[in-house]
Amino acid sequence: MIRIDGRLYDRAYFDETSSRIAAQVGLGAGESGRYAVCFGDTPEWLSFFFAIRKAGASVLPIHPGTPYAAARKLAITANCDRLFYDSLTAEVLEAREEPPGPGRLLHMSSGTTGAAKCIARSWDEIGREVESYVATFREPEGMTPVIACPTTHSYGLICGILVALKRGQVPVIVETANPKYLLKILRETERPLLYSSPAILHTLSRLLPEGEMLHAAMTSGTLLPDPWFMQIRARSERLFQQYGCSESGCIAINPDVRAAGDMGFVLPHLKASAGTGADDTGEIVVQTEGGVPIHTRDLGYRREGGMLVFVSRMDDMINVSGLNVYPGDVEDAVMAMPAVTDAVAFRKADRFAGERVALLYSASQPIAPQDIREWCARHLAPHQLPMEMIQVAEIPRQANGKISRRDVAARHMAGEFLAAQAGVAS
Repeated sequence: MIRIDGRLYDRAYFDETSSRIAAQVGLGAGESGRYAVCFGDTPEWLSFFFAIRKAGASVLPIHPGTPYAAARKLAITANCDRLFYDSLTAEVLEAREEPPGPGRLLHMSSGTTGAAKCIARSWDEIGREVESYVATFREPEGMTPVIACPTTHSYGLICGILVALKRGQVPVIVETANPKYLLKILRETERPLLYSSPAILHTLSRLLPEGEMLHAAMTSGTLLPDPWFMQIRARSERLFQQYGCSESGCIAINPDVRAAGDMGFVLPHLKASAGTGADDTGEIVVQTEGGVPIHTRDLGYRREGGMLVFVSRMDDMINVSGLNVYPGDVEDAVMAMPAVTDAVAFRKADRFAGERVALLYSASQPIAPQDIREWCARHLAPHQLPMEMIQVAEIPRQANGKISRRDVAARHMAGEFLAAQAGVAS
């Protein structure tokens, strides 16, 4: 059973709807098609998903807010042979011929550290991930998962819905992004465990009345800035964190987060290597059972007890005259300044130093770049100081809540932020 925006859909509903959809679109056992699905109706989308998985075919879930042209482009990039766009009438696409293989869950990587690409994971791989997740992460067994993130994303679909169903729980799906409505649902739910984005968790932590706490929350997808982390941690009875990548799914889970960078303990169906300490960081490399090594392009290290610690994305690191600058360190310093609400640091080419730090920041009131510079000079080393600072109304984030520094840097180079905030840059 699954509860979606207040309505309960039982197993009979999904069995009947899945069978109807399978018959209508010609899904039979042993089907090898690659279906791109973009549905605004969540119960129907999930029914279609269950039908495709049962038939052993492949599916590319597409966020329901995606325009048709963009959805079609995604479907073609993922080499899908049919696109279902808010309709059970398929648009046939000219897919490249591929050798037969097992059905897969397809999704596009976020593109935060390079061009987005299609990731294909077999249903057996997804099953092993779910089993490992359930067997290892025992804390939520008496909780009700509340999924306030897209069910077309692996975080909501696998870790939220499939894990809950494996545990015999009834997941609660909240489709609106309205934080006040989400709070209402959490208050009405027995021992809720909230799966959502860091941005939503931060908003909720600020909306909660004095004395009220979130029962439990899971954060994933991006490193929490220290000011956000401290606020969310203070307003959550239990705070969990998970870390993963597109190619392997969930890699590690932290059942009691006490520091933003502590990603957790590696799930038993995987192996992971990294640096040996804070002064000896290395790339986090993951290996599945019998699989090839997966290079995450993330820097981190393992503590003696096994805790996996994230430091920075390798592609985000800024090299200033041969000295490494981690953007998160700059962002944490800036966001500790009163009135600053969000920030993103990114690289900018410099003819003398090679690269310099540039910064976008948002605030509850106008703050002059000179004031930002003076604040940073008291909290950062000289090579870490932003050389250009621009105040914006809102930091640009992707649909999944992540920040793509590559995208921010490209838009800055194109003059987008300067044009929007004339005279703000220093």
